[in-house]
Amino acid sequence: MKIKPNIFFLGAGGIGMAALERYFLACGCRVAGYDRTPTELTDKLRAEGVDIVFSDDPALIPDEMRSPESTLVVYTPAVPESNAIMQYFRDGGFEVVKRAAVLGLITRNSRSLCFAGTHGKTTTSSMAAHLLHTMPCGCNAFLGGVLRNYGTNFLLHPDSDLSVIEADEYDRSFHHLRPYVAVITATDPDHLDIYGTEEAYLESFAHFTELIRPGGFLIVHTGLKLKPRPNPDVTVYTYSRDGGDFHAERIRRADGTITFDLVTPDGTLADIQLGVPVEINIENAIAAMAAVWCATGLDSLDTRVAMASFLGPKRRFEYHLRIPGRVVIDDYAHHPDELRQAILSVKALYPSTPLTVAFQPHLYSRTRDFAPEFAEALSLADHAILLPIYPARELPIPGVTSDIIFDRITTAKSKSTLETLPMDVAALNPPLLLTAGAGDIVNTLNSIVTILSH
Repeated sequence: MKIKPNIFFLGAGGIGMAALERYFLACGCRVAGYDRTPTELTDKLRAEGVDIVFSDDPALIPDEMRSPESTLVVYTPAVPESNAIMQYFRDGGFEVVKRAAVLGLITRNSRSLCFAGTHGKTTTSSMAAHLLHTMPCGCNAFLGGVLRNYGTNFLLHPDSDLSVIEADEYDRSFHHLRPYVAVITATDPDHLDIYGTEEAYLESFAHFTELIRPGGFLIVHTGLKLKPRPNPDVTVYTYSRDGGDFHAERIRRADGTITFDLVTPDGTLADIQLGVPVEINIENAIAAMAAVWCATGLDSLDTRVAMASFLGPKRRFEYHLRIPGRVVIDDYAHHPDELRQAILSVKALYPSTPLTVAFQPHLYSRTRDFAPEFAEALSLADHAILLPIYPARELPIPGVTSDIIFDRITTAKSKSTLETLPMDVAALNPPLLLTAGAGDIVNTLNSIVTILSH
């Protein structure tokens, strides 16, 4: 694969695609693309110079992008082969590659810190990117969430040889990457519509560890079922909150803050304070700082300032309302372990306040595969509100609805829909609300906050 003067993105409105579009704009390429519907993100991309169309009519392809010699086509698996623009490029002999293949090229041309795992990779990679961005070396970052510190999921530093990449295991996309530092946060089975079995899922991560470059590093959470297979010249470290080569000591919680000391193989960095003080971010921060330690080393003062100023990615434990007697938090949690962690984190912060959780399941296959686990997590709340499944890329599966979760929930519970959720929440009048899911439940938050603010 060779980068060409013109690049056309199929699925241009995806958050991961947006980072690449901005990168190639900065490199001086002409960038255009297609997506199904306009969004706030596509509006921003168009304002920045990306020519995006919202119909798959090949006639809308810019004239200068009709030559295979000068145009590279990048797509995401969410775009079907039946898409008319996709067919035009395929039939015309264009080079058509996955987004992951382009990220792979970037990792071959830089020292890349690649963060993989069932959950935690967006926050952890974002922490590492923020830390490097505050250092003289800088980095180019391609992230899966919009960083609230910068209002973007892409950080550019043209002179840096470091890149930070969220390594997505869906469709084995991370097998295109060649990390210098690889971090694996978790390997709880997911995407079984792709992998079929837990064994195949774990094998995919094992192969990912084989792709680390000579002289590189693997940082893996302790206690995983994964059996890594890195090359002999790759240095392997472990991490967790309480043990491993990198871990925390003297964890202190006071007045809504979390502070700890980071233990590394060559010493201890004292008094690391979390900018987003939730329990799971202790481990996320340890993994992020471990990766940066491997790549560049850590300056104690710079590290303290960066970690304390980190605001987190959007939709990762994001406060939307915080007034006396009323709190609304939103989280992207869409795997049962993520949902459990989000609920436990909220309960730890507000132990005496009843918690209501509104959850929108994501994918029919994931709901089918993990219904008991989702129900167990939701039963930790004082009241669970369950919405219909957000299908994303999938067609319905007979017999699979959110009811197979709902029927197993043991706490107080109710059903809602995207349209009625704001009024259903108003009727409950909860002092503490967590909304969760990777679908469009986020679109209800403005209405919910408006209602609960009065």
